[in-house]
Amino acid sequence: MLGRWTVAIAAGLAPRRAASSAWTLFKSRRRRVSLTSVCAVALASLLAGGCVSNDYLSVRPVPQNPLADSLQLFSWRGPRPTPRTEQLLRQYNLAEKERSQPPIALASLEQIVVESPTPDSVHGSAELAYLNGQRAQRAGRDLEALECFAAALGHACAYLFDNRLDDSRNPYDPQFRQVCDLYNGALEAALRIMNDRQQLKPGTTQSIRTAERTIQVAIEGRGPWPAEEIERLEFVSDYQIDGLTNHYRTYGLGVPLIAVRRTSSSGQPASGAGMVSQAGPASQTSPLRPAGAEAFYPPKLSFPLTAFLRVKRTVEGVVPASVDAAASSPRFVLELLDPLATQRVAIGERLVPLETDLSTPLAHFLQGMPSETLLATSVLRYTPAAQRVSRVYLLEPFDPRKIPVILVHGLWSSPMTWMEMFNDLRAVPEIRERYQFWFYLYPTGQPFWVSAADFRDDLQEVQRTLDPQTAAPPLKRMVLVGHSMGGLVSMMQTLEMGDRLWRLVSNKPFEELKAEPAVKAELSRIAFFTPNRSVARVITIGTPHHGSKFANEYTRWLGQKLIDMPFKLASSLRGLERDNPGYFLDTHWLSIRTSIDSLAPDCTMFRVLEGTPRAPWVKYHNIAGLLEEGGVLRRIAGAGDGIVPFRSAQLADVDSEVVVPATHTHVHRHPQSILAVRELLRTHWMEPATSVEQAAPVEPMAPFDQAFLNSK
Repeated sequence: MLGRWTVAIAAGLAPRRAASSAWTLFKSRRRRVSLTSVCAVALASLLAGGCVSNDYLSVRPVPQNPLADSLQLFSWRGPRPTPRTEQLLRQYNLAEKERSQPPIALASLEQIVVESPTPDSVHGSAELAYLNGQRAQRAGRDLEALECFAAALGHACAYLFDNRLDDSRNPYDPQFRQVCDLYNGALEAALRIMNDRQQLKPGTTQSIRTAERTIQVAIEGRGPWPAEEIERLEFVSDYQIDGLTNHYRTYGLGVPLIAVRRTSSSGQPASGAGMVSQAGPASQTSPLRPAGAEAFYPPKLSFPLTAFLRVKRTVEGVVPASVDAAASSPRFVLELLDPLATQRVAIGERLVPLETDLSTPLAHFLQGMPSETLLATSVLRYTPAAQRVSRVYLLEPFDPRKIPVILVHGLWSSPMTWMEMFNDLRAVPEIRERYQFWFYLYPTGQPFWVSAADFRDDLQEVQRTLDPQTAAPPLKRMVLVGHSMGGLVSMMQTLEMGDRLWRLVSNKPFEELKAEPAVKAELSRIAFFTPNRSVARVITIGTPHHGSKFANEYTRWLGQKLIDMPFKLASSLRGLERDNPGYFLDTHWLSIRTSIDSLAPDCTMFRVLEGTPRAPWVKYHNIAGLLEEGGVLRRIAGAGDGIVPFRSAQLADVDSEVVVPATHTHVHRHPQSILAVRELLRTHWMEPATSVEQAAPVEPMAPFDQAFLNSK
């Protein structure tokens, strides 16, 4: 008896917490605490287990800097050259000069570089210029610091790309990586000064006058969004990731940035000239920027950029032709690159890897989202605000060349639950080159077949908006990935229901039903549907294909108290029966109001779904959670993931099935599940596209059999 009402408590909790919760309830029962209190604790525990902390990011006390230790940037004695540079200074009798008059020591070393450049002398010049910039900035002389950082950038570029150093430059020397860090560190320091002076604005050319010269910096956007849609730029190094397990970054040249997208009060982006994307100029009416796409982007979206500086001559050329050119008056071009599309840049005949960070901008966006608990509450009660946010969401610009993967969350959850999988999958270059990830948010308090009907409508809306001419073949190969109840919502996009649901209610033609047009339209929308021909693959994870014992008499009663959904059919049922005497066989299906009721194992919907034909062109895959034997949760909840019994989580006639040792709230975040999805996506793009028009038709339905519905 204990297991019957502690299943929800055990699911998703650590073993020690699960045991403690179960024992607390056991003692409460012995004290005859009301059943309502027990159920409230159960549901609260489920919410706690299913929610993800919204503490995804924290601000570092000091920005991360790989040069901090080697150059003693935060030492009480102040920044100092590395031992290798100090040795170089001693060789040229400049060590004492560097301590007493650093600018003169740098000028002397730069003259040596002009006369006889070597990797050591060019590296030393870049390092001294960077140190002088640090000292000037600490003293509040920002323009002097900017001049020094520009010189450090010029010397670093010369070290890395001057043809005269090709024979002596050693990429295996630690000095080589430190020069890359000097390039990145000097660039970030310069960008911070520009940002403080409101001069870090994409799509502009900034003229910065220092004591000795005027520096021209053209800021050219190469990212996914028009320049005027970038509200501000922030630095990845200011933040530390707390809420994502894996941190994906690559190492090379450039400064990883966080771009925060601007959205006007009307919900529409600012208008004006666009950034230059890899695919050409951005336009609100181009295939890459279809009209109406703004509705599918969440507010205050953050996305990654990498700032890369090219040092050009005043006339032409992409890099200094020699070390001499690095010491002259160059023109700087700051490129803001999209690391999701670009991982290397061409410098002359070289391909140079970019320094990128994909995870921190994602965590930055998630940090600004509403609390998971608040969001779960908003989808329990169908308020106008909840209705407005229920839709498909894109976190990246729509791309008609990529296959959509739509992630559908489960009960008392939100798209936030997918961020571990999204972070891991997007980090794989071959996946992000071929797929775009969309997220579906819906009110989870309503019966899952109502959510499935809403999803059908929302999918049609997003397809009509983003691809009105149906000219994008990838949009006809959609992949749906659903967790928990979201798996049922996804599966129902690919079923040929015919009149199977209607025959649960009546054996008379639907056309003869007397009802208000709105009620009849709603009933038709939910009861009669066909497969979405754009869906080619469905992956269900931890899905109660045959219901869940969590939906028992106690949780269902409490769910009716907590969930407030204006389900038109249930509220109109009495009038329908009055206006249609003798018309209905059984109205139980129409009277179900909550998602918990809809997930009960005795719900007739599951028996109907088991006998409903699936679209023959769709491939199906299933991932089920199974707690390890001997654990506390397994002993309490039985075989399964703690919420969904293993037998219910299994699905017959699928193309593949994977069993993962995880709880219900973590089965879709488990590494094995993510790897399984990754391999399925790899298989999906490698397989030839199936022509839906040539696929075999959905098999006709078997004659209605009431005995089948009543069978176990």
